[in-house]
Amino acid sequence: MESFVVGFHQEDNVDSMQIQKINQEEFNKATEGGTRHLFEVDTNIGLFVFFDAADIDGNLSYMVLQYEDDNEDPVGCYSFQLKDFYEFMALFLNDLEFDQETEEEEDQEYGPIHHLAHLLFHIVEAGKDLKV
Repeated sequence: MESFVVGFHQEDNVDSMQIQKINQEEFNKATEGGTRHLFEVDTNIGLFVFFDAADIDGNLSYMVLQYEDDNEDPVGCYSFQLKDFYEFMALFLNDLEFDQETEEEEDQEYGPIHHLAHLLFHIVEAGKDLKV
């Protein structure tokens, strides 16, 4: 597990986050007790699958898997603190409402899902050189 801190732009209105990039063995251990798939976000830098998991002792983790292109195996797995993971969930849920309001407009303006993708870009960039 490699921890790293991501700082965002001031206009992103998000505090810095401490994130863990985990390897396959750590992933297997963290998900031994089961997982719940929550939602997915498809971006130009990959597909991100958001889920929570429990280890064998019931300790919870909040994770995101990143997939690129048509690869069946993830290229990254990130673990977050609940408060940071909640930020992502709130953006995703806000986008559902935002989409309903702007459904009739042809050009979709910058919305919550775009902001979520922007935050994910910062996270991937900050963690890309970590070898786990």
